[in-house]
Amino acid sequence: MKMNPVVHFEMPYKNGSRAAKFYESAFNWKMTDAGEKMGNYLLATTTDTDEKGMVKKPGTINGGFYPLEAAKDAKEPSVVVAVDNIEESMGKIKEAGGKLLGTPTDIPGVGKYVPFVDTEGNRVSILQPTGM
Repeated sequence: MKMNPVVHFEMPYKNGSRAAKFYESAFNWKMTDAGEKMGNYLLATTTDTDEKGMVKKPGTINGGFYPLEAAKDAKEPSVVVAVDNIEESMGKIKEAGGKLLGTPTDIPGVGKYVPFVDTEGNRVSILQPTGM
């Protein structure tokens, strides 16, 4: 049976420029502001990527930061798990006792995304990457 890998992390920020400066200085990450159209999301590139933005080295991930004040139910770090079929995975999450936090959102050039809460109260998300 195919396992679904963790492909992304997310964390909230109180001050985007301060957060970007910290991670750039402490870890040499490339921090990119996606702008207002993308909710002031900060992309965190932690490893080299190819021309499609996919990581070059297996087992590594990139991530992002979102404004804390805009977060309804996402006030702590979380991970994003890649799935082949988001609708099927949503059903499995519900059957296993998880609670979906909305419906899938289409992230242009990335894929379909939906957050959920697991049985332990952890906020996690699933992503069906574009092209799957």
